[in-house]
Amino acid sequence: MKVINNIIEWLVQTGLLSVLAIFLLRQLKPVLDNKAEHASTEQSKALWTLLEQVADMAVTSLVSQDKSGREKFDEASMIVNNVMKKQGYKLDSKTIHTAVQSAYEKSELTPTVNAKEGTSNDK
Repeated sequence: MKVINNIIEWLVQTGLLSVLAIFLLRQLKPVLDNKAEHASTEQSKALWTLLEQVADMAVTSLVSQDKSGREKFDEASMIVNNVMKKQGYKLDSKTIHTAVQSAYEKSELTPTVNAKEGTSNDK
């Protein structure tokens, strides 16, 4: 036990322990930064997936209502904003509008257009 204490004391007194700690931190920093970046990317993907699902549900819930397109869009945006706030996410209006617009374009509210014939077909 005394030998171990002497070795540790020698490492501290010579500064070798500090050099070793700095060396290890420099070696581990890129790995830790990469892990943090990966976690951030995964969190962003999960948030966007949630946002898309909420926007799809909001738009789908308004398909059969007798309102103008702009009224449906505004209401869907409001629904998405409220749901995301309840989940603890504060998003800017541009992001919410982008998600609602994307959901609207995928919904039954938007007819498909056949480029060859120039006719419009419902989905």
